[in-house]
Amino acid sequence: MAKKTAKKAAPAWRDKLIEAAKRAQKNAYCPYSRYPVGAAVMMDSGRVYTGCNVENASFGLSICAERVAIFKAVSQGEKKVKALCVAAKSAKPCGACRQVIIEFAHKDAEMIYVDWFPMAKKQKVTLTKAGKLLPQAFDPSEAGL
Repeated sequence: MAKKTAKKAAPAWRDKLIEAAKRAQKNAYCPYSRYPVGAAVMMDSGRVYTGCNVENASFGLSICAERVAIFKAVSQGEKKVKALCVAAKSAKPCGACRQVIIEFAHKDAEMIYVDWFPMAKKQKVTLTKAGKLLPQAFDPSEAGL
């Protein structure tokens, strides 16, 4: 007889990170794209920092939610990402954010994408690792920096 394998419960911190990213999304300033994004990053210390995208009429001056959250953590002396969550419709970090994540995250840091639809009250959660975000990334440690 085949053994049933129990579905492993998600760690409690993951749900807290997802909720923090969804709350941060509400603060997004996105009058041009109308594409609000929220992010929450958990550092090695266990502290969580949030961010939202902030747009500017001069589009090149805009910044993504993921970088806001990471930069807030770094500005407080934190240096290593343990997990990062992005909440938006079709949530995935852009290339610039992926490179910043590579700079500060452990390769096995958990990346959580939450595609959520507030009106429908449903969400889809996708998990991956930071080391899989950017093939052939510029890794400062490999470059001797």
